[in-house]
Amino acid sequence: MWKVAMSEEVAKALQSVVERVNQAAARRPKTLPAVPPRLVAVSKTKPPEMVVEAYKQGQRNFGENYVNELVDKASDPLILESCPEIKWHFIGHLQKNNVNKLLGVQNLFLVETIDSAKLADRVNSSWQRIRGASTQRLKVMVQINTSGEQSKHGLPPEDTVNTVKHIVTQCPALHFSGLMTIGRYGYNLTLGPNPDFQMLLSRRQEVCDSLKLPMEDVELSMGMSTDFEHAIEVGSTNVRVGSIIFGNREYPNSALNTPNPKRTEW
Repeated sequence: MWKVAMSEEVAKALQSVVERVNQAAARRPKTLPAVPPRLVAVSKTKPPEMVVEAYKQGQRNFGENYVNELVDKASDPLILESCPEIKWHFIGHLQKNNVNKLLGVQNLFLVETIDSAKLADRVNSSWQRIRGASTQRLKVMVQINTSGEQSKHGLPPEDTVNTVKHIVTQCPALHFSGLMTIGRYGYNLTLGPNPDFQMLLSRRQEVCDSLKLPMEDVELSMGMSTDFEHAIEVGSTNVRVGSIIFGNREYPNSALNTPNPKRTEW
């Protein structure tokens, strides 16, 4: 019985989020690139059965924060059998010693959290070895710490252009897809547009101007469960939504409804 209830709950929640994504996209100013926003369903801590239920409803992009959890889920027999077209996004902090393990994931679609030229070099050389004779490049995003919080990973904003230039010119196995930020948790939108999102927009403009890249080719991954609609309205092309699709997660030593600056609410 619980599986039937879970299936209905995930289906209903996912449908609601998809509708909200589409409505937010319709509200975007016509001056922004007309790139349909991609919904990444963040399945961290959730069982493979929930991933399969969302997949059955048409969801294809899923995000994970931890390399080991992604490796386990991507190789789970149920997911391998039921989700042949799944696209995995890695959205957590990537340590160099985990690069090889991550890049061995079947159906890895996008690594969203490159936060240094050194990490880009490591991912580039690892992907060159793993792909062998294939010429397929690995899609990556550069993560920017737009809020300046020490608890957040990502590049200082002023290093954005040089790091992207390094990937584009020195990492032939990688395909630079865009910029990503987490931003400050719990920003009050009554104070105006989220400054972290505005910062990412301005850094994209700098990247495009400096490297002569078309704006529509540089994606923006910003927006999570609490603010994805606003993010889309101001230009996000990739939102990472978890708890309002799959339900809240249990966080030790932290009340679920208490904002915690060191917690990431997808």
